[in-house]
Amino acid sequence: MTEISVLNCCALLAERKLKIAFTESATAGALSVAFALTPYSGAIMLGSIVCYDADEKVNILKVPQELIDQHTPESSEVTTCMALNAKQMFNKADILVAVTGLTKAGGSETDDKPVGTMFIDFIFPDYHFQVKEVFAGNSNQIVHSTIKKVADIITAHLSKEDEN
Repeated sequence: MTEISVLNCCALLAERKLKIAFTESATAGALSVAFALTPYSGAIMLGSIVCYDADEKVNILKVPQELIDQHTPESSEVTTCMALNAKQMFNKADILVAVTGLTKAGGSETDDKPVGTMFIDFIFPDYHFQVKEVFAGNSNQIVHSTIKKVADIITAHLSKEDEN
C-alpha cells in the first residue's frame, strides 16, 4: 500500500517536472529511500539530509539550540525550522518535506505528544504547511505510515492544483 502511494506520487511529480528534497529525523532516511526506489527518482530527487540526533539538527541544519531546548527536538517548531533551512540548501526543490517525531519510547513523549506523533512540514512553491499525525504501531509501522501520508498529501495537493 505504501509503495503504491509513493509510486503514484513520484509519477505525478515526474509528469509535472517537479523536484523534491527531504530532511528527516525520525524516519532516518526511509522517506527519501522510498522515493528513490521508484523508476522516477532520477527525474524528481534532488537529495536528502538525515539529522537524527538533535546536535546534528543544530550543526547541519542550523536549528537554533534554544528552539530545541524550548520545544524539544521532536516538535512542530523544530520541524518548520528544519524545512526552512533545508529549503535554502536545496533551493532548486519545488517541494521540500521535513519530518521529526517519536517512533519509540525514550524521547520527548508526553500525554500530548505520545509515541507515534509525527510532524511533517511541506514547502510547495505556493504553500507552506505542517501536518501532525499520531500513528499506531511499532517503529517500522509508524515510519511506513508517515511515508504513505507524505505521498498522499503531495498527491492530493498537486491534484487540487488541477481543479483550480
